[in-house]
Amino acid sequence: MDLFDYMRETAKEAEAPLASRLRPRTLDEVVGQQHIVGKDKLLYRAIKADQLGSLIFYGPPGTGKTTLAKVIANTTSGEFRQINATVAGKKDMEEVVKNAQDIRGMYGRKTILFVDEIHRFNKGQQDYLLPFVEDGTLILIGATTENPYFEVNGALISRSRIFELKPLGKEDIKELIRRAVYDKERGMGAYGGEIDEEALEFLADAANGDARAALNAVELGILTTERGGDGKIHLDLETAQECIQKRAVRYDKNGDNHYDTISAFIKSMRGSDPDAAVYYLARMLYAGEDIKFIARRIMICAAEDVGNADPQALCVAVAASQAVERIGMPEAQIILSQAASYVATAPKSNSACNAVFAAMEAVRSRRTESVPPHLQDGHYRGAGKLGRAKGYLYAHDFPNHYVKQQYLPDGLEGTVFYQPSDNGYEKQIKAHMQFIRENAR
Repeated sequence: MDLFDYMRETAKEAEAPLASRLRPRTLDEVVGQQHIVGKDKLLYRAIKADQLGSLIFYGPPGTGKTTLAKVIANTTSGEFRQINATVAGKKDMEEVVKNAQDIRGMYGRKTILFVDEIHRFNKGQQDYLLPFVEDGTLILIGATTENPYFEVNGALISRSRIFELKPLGKEDIKELIRRAVYDKERGMGAYGGEIDEEALEFLADAANGDARAALNAVELGILTTERGGDGKIHLDLETAQECIQKRAVRYDKNGDNHYDTISAFIKSMRGSDPDAAVYYLARMLYAGEDIKFIARRIMICAAEDVGNADPQALCVAVAASQAVERIGMPEAQIILSQAASYVATAPKSNSACNAVFAAMEAVRSRRTESVPPHLQDGHYRGAGKLGRAKGYLYAHDFPNHYVKQQYLPDGLEGTVFYQPSDNGYEKQIKAHMQFIRENAR
């Protein structure tokens, strides 16, 4: 590095955003993630001993994936290189590999390659790295907000240890905010700022586990707030609200949060908790989820989990689906709330759902027998001569519009697929079926 490179790097560090300047330089400065970097944990010991294998850090934005990579860079005796998968091409990777091979050959030193947003690499780019990870030319550290088991090649996964980072706790965020406000070396302490307890509580809560969101709000607040009569910059609740404006919702429509939230939504309706169902509905709507997707899940839940305990539930769900397509947001949220709360509070039965699964299993696992002759179509030419429909009993000619006769194929007589529950309307169905069968001719 020449003088100009040194000056450029020094200026870059001084002018970097607060969130970047406050990144921990050592393991002891790391806040949160004690489930992986606690002093008795494997990753802590591996970093301290400088004995790392390939790693993949996986978690929401602002949880410290890049931070841990920087800590490793400050700790390791090996060469540390960093690329971002959103802008790096094959030429960049070839340069890293060539450099790693040279360093390994000349000095016997390892090279650690940190790939940020590794899920943005396509399969070919990931495959290119594989042999160099395999032979030890590179120790790979990948960072991703996406589930690596879906987005990273299985071969790389099998050669890496995956560490999941969790959203930071509220107390962790508060500690980082205090550092940001009062640290005079890397924070905003030189500005003479102070933060009220109410503002601290609000920002720690509103950041929703995202440290970067909280630190960006602190930086904006201090840089844009005029000094008070005492010469200090006061970050009060009103200023904090203006700086962060909107709670950072962790929700990616193609990632884990999408599936986790819709799963909680469905399970809340199934579990007859309308409050939780409406809460998860609100989270999805707030994050911009497709209202047609939400409506489809409500329809499925109405059929699968309510079923014939309240047949009207499916009617409400289907009507809601049609209505939201015609009306759109923001009014669609009212319709979806009505449908979700109806399904959540309806009596539950999965008997109809279980019936078709049991019938499908019978079809799959047993020989397919012919339809009984008396149930076959007797209208086409020659059907009568073939004995089709002969002996069929017309149910409406009998009391209660029911008559005993064989409907299932031979070998399945007496098999019960649909067993009505004692919940809601199904209790009436159960009683009705028992009555007509006991009083049949």
